[in-house]
Amino acid sequence: MTLGCGSGYQWLPANEAIASRRAVRGYLDRDVPLDMVKTALALASRAPSGSNIQPWKVRVLAGDAKKGLSAAILDSLAAGVQEKPKADWNYYPVNWREPYIGRRRKLGWGLYGLLGIGKGDTEKAEAFRLKNYEFFGAPVGMIFTLDRDMEIGSFLDLGIFLGQLVVAVRGLGLDSCLQQSFADVHEVLYRELEIPATERIICGMALGYADDSLPQNRLVTERVAVEEFASFSGFAAG
Repeated sequence: MTLGCGSGYQWLPANEAIASRRAVRGYLDRDVPLDMVKTALALASRAPSGSNIQPWKVRVLAGDAKKGLSAAILDSLAAGVQEKPKADWNYYPVNWREPYIGRRRKLGWGLYGLLGIGKGDTEKAEAFRLKNYEFFGAPVGMIFTLDRDMEIGSFLDLGIFLGQLVVAVRGLGLDSCLQQSFADVHEVLYRELEIPATERIICGMALGYADDSLPQNRLVTERVAVEEFASFSGFAAG
């Protein structure tokens, strides 16, 4: 596999990159070299996909391009052009139930607790939510799409690609945050990035170096035990 000149970077071991990956919602004002971004994307592109069709498409933004998109989104929301932004496909279930709603609430209140946002403080909650559209201050932003005529298998393929991408960037010493929120403002993205209507906007991603002085980056999320989601049979005892 050829990774280009970026293959000279010092990498974290794979297990350390996976274990230390987290959703970072605040970044240092420190540029990420284009070569490093391309290296991570090249590594992630080794992800498996059905019949090797590799259906993912990525727009990578930095500098004025990223700032311009963020400004256009925030201006649109402030003007009420898209009063109740919503993706044109369902990421989350229409009807929430346990254990998923409990896990989601635990994450939300854990994050808001670190930020000092109390229950019912909608103004502060909305102000923080809008930081999504500035990629949480990250120097690099990405937008991921799939062609509309792709089926559920391609969503799975993209998910595997994204999983490898967040591990790859962590392996390079970077941090990231996947952001479904960009699908909610698809109308602005189609216009500003000249994305054809034949593509469906799936999500975005912030990429950069974590600012660990920020309270939101002290959030520690839990994972359920393996035995809660996996069953085993046919193994020898012991």
